[in-house]
Amino acid sequence: MMPSREKSQQLLEKFIENDNLRHHSHMVAMAMEGYARHLDKSQNEIDKWWTAGLLHDLDWEKYPDEHPNKAVEEILPEAGYPEDVISAIKAHAPERTGKEPESEIERYLFACDELSGFMNAVSLMRPNGFSDMKVKSVRKKLKDKKFAENVPREDINKGAELIDKELSDHIQFMINIFKTLF
Repeated sequence: MMPSREKSQQLLEKFIENDNLRHHSHMVAMAMEGYARHLDKSQNEIDKWWTAGLLHDLDWEKYPDEHPNKAVEEILPEAGYPEDVISAIKAHAPERTGKEPESEIERYLFACDELSGFMNAVSLMRPNGFSDMKVKSVRKKLKDKKFAENVPREDINKGAELIDKELSDHIQFMINIFKTLF
């Protein structure tokens, strides 16, 4: 039995104090839930996808040098999270874990992570945030290497490829999710 959403939220709050990182975690969780619903997953799978999104950066603040290995090797197994959630979190940072995203949940988490962060940065530059955001404005910012320069563009492109979506379609899907929430 996977821990409840409430328990996952409590775990997030225990390990992450930074409001921006909490916000990012919630954005990725909402994107993952949106895709799980779009793919017609069962409620159990939807909850797993949401949880993987919420907890993917669980150890980033307290253990940045060990991220995500501290979470996937110690924190999450001890807290009773299922292997597919843990594996997805491991695969979202292949350069740190050696685990490439292969399963569907792994590929979608990889695809949603960096793009969510980037789109949040774009929303902060806009007077109306996500409400009237257009794909072309996100793509224009992607071309500006100085804008959100810490976000690897190659990971954003790789993510869209991993889920077999055109980047513009992936961006539009995420805009649709975020504009209803933020």
